[in-house]
Amino acid sequence: MEYHEAANYLFDLRRYSPQTGIESTGDLLATLGDPHEDLAVVQVAGSNGKGSTARMVERVLREAGLDVGLYTSPHLDDLRERIRVDGRKMTKRAVCEFVAAARDHVDQRAAENDSPTFFETVTAMALWEFDRQDVDVAVLEVGIGGRHDATSVCDPTASAVTSVTLEHADLLGDTVEEIAHDKAHVAGQRPLVTATEDSVLEAVRAVAGDVVTVGASDADVTVEYGGREGLEGAVTVHGPEFDVETSLPLLGVHQATNAGVASILARQAGDAVGVDVTEAHLELGLRNAHWPGRFEVMGRNPLTVLDGAHNPGGLERVAETLAAFDYDDLHLVFGAMVDKDHPGMVAALPTPDHVYTCRADTGRAESTDALARAFEDAGAGEVPDGREGDARAVVHVGGNVTAAVDDALAAAGPDDAVLVTGSLYVVAEARRRWSRVQVPKRMPDLDTAEAVLESADVSAPGVHRMRAKGVHRTLHLRVQPRQAEYLKQELLSLGGECATGAVTDREELRDVVLMGTLAQFKRLVGKLEGQPYGLERLGEELRRSLGIQYRPDRAGYPWAGDRTAVMGILNVTPDSFHDGGEYNTRELARERAERMVEAGVDILDVGGESTRPGAEVVPVEEEIARVVPVVEAIADLDALVSVDTRKAGVAEAALDAGADILNDVSGLEDPEMRLLAAERDVPVVVMHSIDAPVDPDVEVDYDDVVADTIDALVERVLLAEKAGLDRSQILVDPGLGFGKRSSESFELLDRLDEFAALGCPVLVGHSHKSMFERVAADPEDRLAATVAATALAAERGADVVRVHDVPENVSAVQVVQAARDPDSV
Repeated sequence: MEYHEAANYLFDLRRYSPQTGIESTGDLLATLGDPHEDLAVVQVAGSNGKGSTARMVERVLREAGLDVGLYTSPHLDDLRERIRVDGRKMTKRAVCEFVAAARDHVDQRAAENDSPTFFETVTAMALWEFDRQDVDVAVLEVGIGGRHDATSVCDPTASAVTSVTLEHADLLGDTVEEIAHDKAHVAGQRPLVTATEDSVLEAVRAVAGDVVTVGASDADVTVEYGGREGLEGAVTVHGPEFDVETSLPLLGVHQATNAGVASILARQAGDAVGVDVTEAHLELGLRNAHWPGRFEVMGRNPLTVLDGAHNPGGLERVAETLAAFDYDDLHLVFGAMVDKDHPGMVAALPTPDHVYTCRADTGRAESTDALARAFEDAGAGEVPDGREGDARAVVHVGGNVTAAVDDALAAAGPDDAVLVTGSLYVVAEARRRWSRVQVPKRMPDLDTAEAVLESADVSAPGVHRMRAKGVHRTLHLRVQPRQAEYLKQELLSLGGECATGAVTDREELRDVVLMGTLAQFKRLVGKLEGQPYGLERLGEELRRSLGIQYRPDRAGYPWAGDRTAVMGILNVTPDSFHDGGEYNTRELARERAERMVEAGVDILDVGGESTRPGAEVVPVEEEIARVVPVVEAIADLDALVSVDTRKAGVAEAALDAGADILNDVSGLEDPEMRLLAAERDVPVVVMHSIDAPVDPDVEVDYDDVVADTIDALVERVLLAEKAGLDRSQILVDPGLGFGKRSSESFELLDRLDEFAALGCPVLVGHSHKSMFERVAADPEDRLAATVAATALAAERGADVVRVHDVPENVSAVQVVQAARDPDSV
């Protein structure tokens, strides 16, 4: 079974309406061997905040060293986002295996007019995946209600009801107390945790019995919100036997309350599996609990915020959080689904100066005219005859989300605010402005062309028909279905070729592989100008991806221009895998650095902690003592100085000593690292790694190691960018050897040019790594293999290579440069 067949099969189940009861989910799980029965489950219900809370719990438990499954809904871009293990999406292969295992049962029940719904089936898939991955804890976000939700097929180890508002009255009840009564049925083996109050709390207590309350005062767990600090919120949680002071990447008083709920849930879950969840785990886990589309600040001039709040209660929280920012005019981009309380949502929103109604690309979306009427009924509209005074918001009746966001950003001044809200569907489409990548592909032969098309889920007949047509320039991207249809029609009319993925659900993104000459792409970009449905924005992205009248500004850095820069490794550790103990005095390190500079190095990378397999973690003070004297000793040399560290404390000390660049092999796991880089305005290297130091016992299952690595780096890059760094300052490192088999590391090296899709300089660290065992390189003599890989990396477009042996690798880079431009060397 191919992935597009499995995905289409699941999406086709959307035709069945939501139903009450857990019997259908239970029956499906029984045919799969009841994979849920041995899982330790945390179940999170609520009207608002349940997704954020679930994410917080998952991140804290991972900090405690546990393997954690996370099930949330809906997804922003990809079905597999709903099901993650240790932060990684479920693989396409696993989805195919599940559908193959479940299909007979689902088809039989459909024949009996009693098919499981989409949500029930995907819930079963999550539990099946968590069981086969042998997670320690599974964290489940409830879909609707509690008693009848598919996730309630489990007997939870720990559970919560975050908040309760009027929602889904046709299924749950006409009052908040009735709805709370339904949600409280998630109560499990330990006291239910809840942030509800007053009569709603009493309704919860009537069902759950023993509860742990969370609130600002008079609760079992109290929380204090200290306000906004930059783009984080200061929060203190006082619980039984623990006190936590930390910062949250999720802003707002309500998120502080969610952090309190998550803290108790994580400790309950840890206790159930015999792991002590400490205050340190809570502090770091909460601070790393990023959750896309939940008061996510994407820009500062103007302030640009995305929030998927979709009911009055959620939008009240958005208004409260936005009030902590100073801005002039508010430009509101608003779209909602047809079944929502539009007047209530409008009333809950902050008062806008301009409203841009929009419609997400889904059949459930409300029309822009109807949304505009809701604002007009609330008093918005243009000022009659342009008279001053009695000013009201100007309502712009728009169309698609992309155009509405473009219009709002174009109209907003640098001191204004742009808020995109009303639906996660709207936020998902808006967010692609920052997160979408267009991946350049090399297709030199039929086998490579076939692999590229298969990775985009093109059907087998389509692969066979199109593989010989991938010529000159090839791009792989994911777009909305109507965008895919337009791109295909226009490129074909220009003589190019286009293959589209076979996932056909109208609400899902469509994979597209565009193939043509550079001239054809130039004409395509021209035809996209002025087109609706976000096509003009796509054209601008195409222009950047293909370098059509566009060149990234990287002036002032060694990786500027066409030459690959060389970073020389200067380890001051006793246990680094290649040169441990050789340069661990200030004098020896200075001599080594001088030789590298004479050989033509551009950057000196000083490291005080080994990340080899089995390496011990070095305390901050000891790492500073190793690194800082060396940085001070070499800061006057004719090369930039980088510090190779995972710890912001070490990084800050190194910058104070004269370092210029931060090299973080953990990919910004320390939340202070990106903020430090932005504050000091210095470049930062963001590496894709599963574990640092490397854990040799951890093996990761990739569908496509290059695509999956790029996908993970997208969010890491956005974190650094949102902190205030430009992409010219964010270097991405594929992380050869970090959570990759040697064959996967070689594939990353071969397809290095695809990382240009991220719009960042690309750094490759391959020097003397164990991957070269595949080419019979002796562990003590991998120089030749390293030099060959340097030449390949430079040819594939690497902006920086990180190596031990500078003279030989500088020569390799110069050979590649001379082959491109003999006069440049």
